[in-house]
Amino acid sequence: MKRQLILEDGTIFLGEGFGSEVSKLGEIVFNTGMTGYQEILSDPSYCGQIVTLTYPLIGNYGINHDDFESINPAVSALVVKEVAEFPSNWRCGLSLDEYLLKKGIPGISGIDTRKLTKIIRTYGTLKAAVCSAEENPKDVLARLAASNLRNDQVKQVSTKSAYPSPGRGRRIVIVDFGMKHGILRELNDRNCDCIVVPYNVTAEEIMNLDPDGIMLSNGPGDPKDVPEAIEMIKGIIGKVPLFGICLGHQLFALASGADTVKMKFGHRGSNHPVKDLKSGKVAITAQNHGYTVDGASIAGTDLEVTHLALNDGSIEGLSHKTAPAFTVQYHPEASPGPEDAAGLFDRFLEMVETEREEADYAKA
Repeated sequence: MKRQLILEDGTIFLGEGFGSEVSKLGEIVFNTGMTGYQEILSDPSYCGQIVTLTYPLIGNYGINHDDFESINPAVSALVVKEVAEFPSNWRCGLSLDEYLLKKGIPGISGIDTRKLTKIIRTYGTLKAAVCSAEENPKDVLARLAASNLRNDQVKQVSTKSAYPSPGRGRRIVIVDFGMKHGILRELNDRNCDCIVVPYNVTAEEIMNLDPDGIMLSNGPGDPKDVPEAIEMIKGIIGKVPLFGICLGHQLFALASGADTVKMKFGHRGSNHPVKDLKSGKVAITAQNHGYTVDGASIAGTDLEVTHLALNDGSIEGLSHKTAPAFTVQYHPEASPGPEDAAGLFDRFLEMVETEREEADYAKA
């Protein structure tokens, strides 16, 4: 079954189809991870995007029931050099082809993913379509030219109503902008009493839950497309400890008076070095984002930069000068990726414990 990938600049790749036979449009991006394709596919932050995996062989260990980061994947399509037809792993339950077919996601293999990645690195992310080889490329290009990329991705992937994930420890409210399950797992492993709430929750609704701490999750798209979240964050800064990850980091920056900008092709992979400016230590991190905090916009705010990306110097971490709040652009929960930064969850809970003890002492 022949299938084609068509970029908005007119570039056409002809390859073999796998997964679903539907046609999909989206923003095409690339991820440099060598493993972790199941977590990538199920990461809500890829909502509406066509993901290219630069590692040449994908699907060799199949799909298992343990490694999902969401129940329903939001990725538009998958592009690989070679797809493994016969996976081999003791946890394997489905092949990659079977999983994509089951979830209605088209895939294309047998194309030059190195060439495709170089195009994205040179010209930035582009609109693209994965479709049947029988479709007229001129018609597809016309559809791409007439289409607009969605700007309601957070609304698509966020939970529609609040739900608990009970524990015996401190109560953490997680604002779900497209939360990876790995974040919830890390907090559950630390016995937190978690409540997950929708992206459009108000500051008052959060505070009515009597949280000991607040987590701002990862998520897809442009942070400026979620103005209600920015207003909510303005209303909670300084009231209880706050920890933001990825989109949560960007929204926190906007709420604090800084600005964000779109990156040329973003950071997506499992080997991004980040330097902690206080300790001088470097962590290898997992990342997935197309926007970043504008460094020039930090001046005049109550924010200070705590982490920088060593590859391009972009901001990877912030803390508030007076409020108990900090954020990172990368993913300390990994899933997939290195676990160098997992200690940030412990740092957050230490902050939560300190603030709660001080509050209890003040009441006494």
